[in-house]
Amino acid sequence: MRTPSARTVRAAVASALAVVTVLSTSACSSDDENSGQISVEPLPAAQSPATTVAPAGTVTEFAPVDALTFDPVTRTLVALTDASTTVNLVRAGASSDTRVVDLGSTGAALVAGRDSTVLIPMDGSVVRIDVADGQRTDLAVDSNARSAADLPDGTTAVGDDTGKVRVFDASGQVTSTVSGGSVTSADVLASTPDGVSVLDRRQTSVTDLNLDDGTLGVALRAGEGAAEMTSDEFGRLLVTDSTGTELLVFTSHDLLMRQRFPVGSQPWAVAYDEQSGVAWVTLPARNEVVGYTLDTGIPVEVERLATVRQPDSIAVDADTGDLYVGSATGDGLQRIPAAGRRPE
Repeated sequence: MRTPSARTVRAAVASALAVVTVLSTSACSSDDENSGQISVEPLPAAQSPATTVAPAGTVTEFAPVDALTFDPVTRTLVALTDASTTVNLVRAGASSDTRVVDLGSTGAALVAGRDSTVLIPMDGSVVRIDVADGQRTDLAVDSNARSAADLPDGTTAVGDDTGKVRVFDASGQVTSTVSGGSVTSADVLASTPDGVSVLDRRQTSVTDLNLDDGTLGVALRAGEGAAEMTSDEFGRLLVTDSTGTELLVFTSHDLLMRQRFPVGSQPWAVAYDEQSGVAWVTLPARNEVVGYTLDTGIPVEVERLATVRQPDSIAVDADTGDLYVGSATGDGLQRIPAAGRRPE
């Protein structure tokens, strides 16, 4: 198990304190100086070199992977592949048992939904696929959908490339709308027990949404080039800042940056293992995946593992803690068993 050096810890603490100081002197509305509009061109994941170390675990041949998620109920790994135009449903432990769903267009993301379904936002619709049988239903959306999230009340939030977020009921009717405003693109949505938050890559920011009255809530800058966002069971938002080479941790609703940690490379995909409390982050520039615990005030590295080339996507089996890493260059699908690996 690796732990950070004293110098790294001191630097991370100083960095986090500096951020808290800056944020505490700023107003806490979406119109404040801290969330003033900027515009950056979102960059792709860092280009990976050829692998020089054998990837951990096992690797099977697979199409180039753009996104991954794992459904523990049906024991199915779900992969967005073929330039985000197909969805592969792979039964755990049986890679030969794969069902392929053709989307007919390009998906913007792959998101775990309710009741063993996955959501794929697209231009003009959000596709819902039943992981158990591959059945597909389409939710018509009058925009270029970039993100989606199922909410606890049975509705579904959909974000588009203008920053607008709409909430749809089970019949497909819009029940509320949050206009984009200072959010220029709703690239990732996260639903937590505290509410719904949106990641805007062009603004490299995270913003709380007030769905009841259709307004934007608190907004905070998310580093220099936010890439991906996920949430955990504590309602925390985990964001990779690829340009700033940091892992950022926010509390959701009444946003506050609690932790920021330099990871030493350009992080990309992020997933959280509820059993171990470890956040896993891929580093494409190094062909590595790194695990961090978050319960000590700053992230603490607990494990670093070699991956397939271009590890742009990652998923965790919530039951076993096994990691799945997808190669965006078609260098295989990697499974890293938790047995003998999970920290105490």
